[in-house]
Amino acid sequence: MESKRSYTAIKVLFSYVALLALVVTVGWFLYSENVVYNKLENKIAFEKTKILRVSKLFSNVYKTESLARKTIQTNSESDFKSYLTETDSLRSRIDTLKQIVTTQYQKTLLDSVNYYLSEKTKNIQQLKAIKNKADDEVSVNTAIDEITKMEFKLRKLELQDFTKSPNQLGSYQRNVLQKYVDYLNQNIPDDSTNTLSKQASDSILANSKKLLSNVKLKAEKKKESLNFEENKLLKNEIAISEQLRKVLRIIEREIIINSIKNNSLKEKSLKKVNEIVTASAIIGLILTLFFSILIVSDYSKSQVYKRQLEIANFKTKNLLKSREQLISTVSHDLKTPLSTIVGYSELLGNSDVNTKQSYFIKNIKNSSEYITQLVQDLLDFSQIEAGKITIEKVPFSLPEIIDEVAKSIQTVYKQKNIELIINVDEKLNSKIVGDPFRLKQILSNIIGNAYKFTEEGFIRIGAFIAENDQFFTIIIEDSGIGIEKENQKLVFEEFAQANEGIEKKYGGTGLGLSICQKIISILGGTLQLESIFGKGSTFEIQLPLLFDSSTNSIQEAKKAIVRNTKKQTFIVIDDDINLLNLTIGVLRQENHQVLSFTSAIKALEAIQKTNFDFVITDIQMPEMDGFMFLQKLKNTSIYKNQPVIALTGRTDLAPSVYAKAGFTTVVKKPYSPKILLETIHLILQNDTLPVVDINDNEEKIATKSYSLETLKDFLGNDKNALNEVLKSFIESTNENLVFLETAIGQENVPEINAIAHRIAPMFNQIEAYEIGGILKVLDKNDFEISDLKDIFKALKAKTESLFKALQKEII
Repeated sequence: MESKRSYTAIKVLFSYVALLALVVTVGWFLYSENVVYNKLENKIAFEKTKILRVSKLFSNVYKTESLARKTIQTNSESDFKSYLTETDSLRSRIDTLKQIVTTQYQKTLLDSVNYYLSEKTKNIQQLKAIKNKADDEVSVNTAIDEITKMEFKLRKLELQDFTKSPNQLGSYQRNVLQKYVDYLNQNIPDDSTNTLSKQASDSILANSKKLLSNVKLKAEKKKESLNFEENKLLKNEIAISEQLRKVLRIIEREIIINSIKNNSLKEKSLKKVNEIVTASAIIGLILTLFFSILIVSDYSKSQVYKRQLEIANFKTKNLLKSREQLISTVSHDLKTPLSTIVGYSELLGNSDVNTKQSYFIKNIKNSSEYITQLVQDLLDFSQIEAGKITIEKVPFSLPEIIDEVAKSIQTVYKQKNIELIINVDEKLNSKIVGDPFRLKQILSNIIGNAYKFTEEGFIRIGAFIAENDQFFTIIIEDSGIGIEKENQKLVFEEFAQANEGIEKKYGGTGLGLSICQKIISILGGTLQLESIFGKGSTFEIQLPLLFDSSTNSIQEAKKAIVRNTKKQTFIVIDDDINLLNLTIGVLRQENHQVLSFTSAIKALEAIQKTNFDFVITDIQMPEMDGFMFLQKLKNTSIYKNQPVIALTGRTDLAPSVYAKAGFTTVVKKPYSPKILLETIHLILQNDTLPVVDINDNEEKIATKSYSLETLKDFLGNDKNALNEVLKSFIESTNENLVFLETAIGQENVPEINAIAHRIAPMFNQIEAYEIGGILKVLDKNDFEISDLKDIFKALKAKTESLFKALQKEII
């Protein structure tokens, strides 16, 4: 699949940034409009306040006009004072309004209102003065009326005194009335109290009346003038009031116009806000849709890429698994024949051979050792890559490990003039907890490289505790060829060396340091290199430090009972009759007594009343496995801490699992008689047992059909015994193949696993690894149900071919 870079995260981030920018921008616009809107609201409220105050001014103006009219009509001093008080209040309100108006024009208009009010007050005062003059004329009229009354009391009566129009009367009526008037005039009594003569009284009254009449005439003329002035002042009053109202209306109109403008601006602001909100909503929706489409598109693409990656990952895993299986299979297929080659080359080397033959044997041995190391490196690399490497935590002596590894490698390169210097800090003499097997593997590789690339000089190995007391450091320094600075990182890569000439001159796979670095990393440490080309290299290993605090080691807790005689009684349990017979044969060759069982349950029943010294049991068995057997054995009275050896073909359990369950040690299938007997000997001698590595991947594909060498070793090269074992093997295998075919037909997976596990060890024992590999697939569930029939068909064909070859061996 093409490598494609996904920008989904960037697009999502950009979409959020864009939306955030939109929100901020809209928020800023809305805030700005809100500020403008609030200002307009304040202005409108302010204008409303002015309108209310102008309205109150109108009310006050009307009130002052009412008081002015009343004052003019009544000419009352109290009404005039009320008028003046209201006028002062009006002026005060005008001054207050003047403080809040904003234009100079409005202030000028308010000043004119004050002016008109002053003029109005003066006008009313003038009218009041004219009114007072009119009252003087009334007094003159009253005086004339009084004198006329007095004249009527002192003068003779006349005809007009009794009728208003005497000329309109008839002659008779007129004569009678005249006679009556004359009679009255003749009989008017004289006033005795009056000192003035009648003639004088009449004269005074007539002159007084005349003077007062003259005054009246003048007063009437003046009245006409006053009436003119009054009319003029009234008109002026009306004009002033009209002008006052006009000014106030102008002010009110100005304020209303400003208020209307502010309302218009307010509506525009609201409209602008609505437009901004609408536009932002549309833009936000467009952005959301745009980025949603982009993100959904990317998501769809990512799903496609994900599926492609899953397919590629699945293929990669299968390829890695196939590579792992291939490496493991090839390695294991090489391991056994290589062991045979090494063993026979040692035997040949110890026999009587000439110089030429010794040279050939040495070359064979060197080549086989190289291939053996390559196989081991491939196995270790395969385990690390698959994550199947296990780490032990057991007590060990660091100085002993360093000394053992260094001295063993020194013997290989004893022809080189190299001084070995070992300096271990005394603080590290106490046992520490760790994985001695992995540490040996690391030291063997690095010290081996130091010897390989050093022709003469020294190799210095030092060990000490780090400053923080949490780690210990091992430094391996040599005076060899060194490594160029630019190639120092290269040496830690897989299948890589410092340069091409190294492989040609010194050999090697290029895996050693890579494996060491990975193992050290798994152990929680570090590996560093310092090197000067032509002067040598220094490797620094730093690993976690943990001192052993226990009083007894695991091996001491599992001490076996030491027998005084060589003859021992063994209980041997294995569900594979062929391997059971082989184990029995090996033990009986050593003159041991053997009780054998194909079932752990039957073994428990039989040994309740039987004394025994050793137990050798298979682990994976039907009905009851080796772990359950040992647990039940411990609960019996016959068990007195006798050694129990586990035989297993399983690679998924660490040695610590077996130790925790109570097994003394583990022997891995397939095994040779020598390994089994050496293990028994070490237990009898109460010696330290070697660390067992049982984690190799056991999948195998045969490079040759079979080998009976190990089987012959088991049987002591007894031809008859070999024929019997082969016959039994062929017979039992054919029976198991019938059972296997039935289980496959029924798709009974557990039964398929059990049968494959039961018959696989014998095929591995005779090195028929191709068939063993097929059985391993069936044992580990590494198959599809649909492929079972094809697998069985291949298994049966290869088995038949093998049995034909074995039949020839029997003959």
